[in-house]
Amino acid sequence: MSSVIKPRDAKQLTLRFPCKQCGAVIKYAPGTDLLICQYCGTENRIEQRTGVIEEYDLKEALKRVTETRAEAAVPTIHCDECGAGFQFEAKIHAGECPFCGTPIVTATTEIKPIQPKSLLPFSIDEPAARQRFKRWIAGLWFAPNAVKKYARSDTKLTGVYLPYWTFDSDTVTAYSGERGDVYYVRQPVQVVKNNRVVTEMRDVPKIRWTPVSGQVRRFFDDVLVGASSSLPRKILDALQPWDLYALIPYDENYLSGFRSEYYQVELAEGFDHARQIMDDQIYRDICFDIGGDHQRIHHVETRHSRTTYKHCLLPVWSAAFRYKDKSYRFVINGRSGKVQGERPYSVWKITFAVLASLMLAAGIYYYLDKSGALQKMQENGMVIQQYPVEQPIRY
Repeated sequence: MSSVIKPRDAKQLTLRFPCKQCGAVIKYAPGTDLLICQYCGTENRIEQRTGVIEEYDLKEALKRVTETRAEAAVPTIHCDECGAGFQFEAKIHAGECPFCGTPIVTATTEIKPIQPKSLLPFSIDEPAARQRFKRWIAGLWFAPNAVKKYARSDTKLTGVYLPYWTFDSDTVTAYSGERGDVYYVRQPVQVVKNNRVVTEMRDVPKIRWTPVSGQVRRFFDDVLVGASSSLPRKILDALQPWDLYALIPYDENYLSGFRSEYYQVELAEGFDHARQIMDDQIYRDICFDIGGDHQRIHHVETRHSRTTYKHCLLPVWSAAFRYKDKSYRFVINGRSGKVQGERPYSVWKITFAVLASLMLAAGIYYYLDKSGALQKMQENGMVIQQYPVEQPIRY
């Protein structure tokens, strides 16, 4: 089964969410299953959709994607509230009318061949997210004092559903390499005793290398890859973990009042990123399987089978602040409240910290010298030269 939907020739759909009481457009209230009318206050409950969150075959999807036609141009949207016509940014399919602020969600079928099938709704609202941001920016080490003012401001946050891929894959990896075991050899070593350099016999570590080969297996479940280009990948990755076990079937009601993006990282590229994440774990598995004190890995061959994917939307609060003509972006996990972002550093604060550390080290040295502790350390035999342990080589 595949979630790839071939584009239709039908007109682009614009979804509307009217209040059952007064007919006004309503917005989703984070942390609830309600759409709340901001005019009459009526709570409109979202009917829960049932069904299993399915995994889709990766090979079949990649084949179907190559068979579909090119993505359509961004359509013109008509706002039913004010009558204005406009276009969202090319990567956006849910947001607000720029003229009257009405929440608008468009269907994604006409633009992208793969549709989101699940999402995590926002669980923290904008005031709670702003408090998380204030605590985060107030706690930044070595941040310029001018930046701290943003912890006291009412920075406008934008709620965005970002596109993600998840991948499952059953892997079997054959490898060859070497196992390194440390042993000790008695050798002459130069040391300082009583302010004199003397030679003593000591145990010096060496490594004995033994050829090895073997096989490791691992099933990867829900390897998460951000499919948005709006933010650096390191920021997207740092927002983890996500409670993916709580994914619910895709429902446009949860998008009302929020922005939502199409995926910009294609499925094949997403799997390439996922495979890099898997390879890092497989490398650790191989090192554990080889055992010993050190490992060298010469050859690795991994076979993937039963590889599946999901396309889902995950919620973040996003904003930016400017400092010295540069914009710094930050995002807040819309489920856990975890904050990640870019930040400036104060050169003066870092310089002062380094100088303070040097002064502290000099003070400790002076105290040890005056107390005679340095002399005692030398008398106990401080090693000044010995044969180093062989360093492992990793491939």
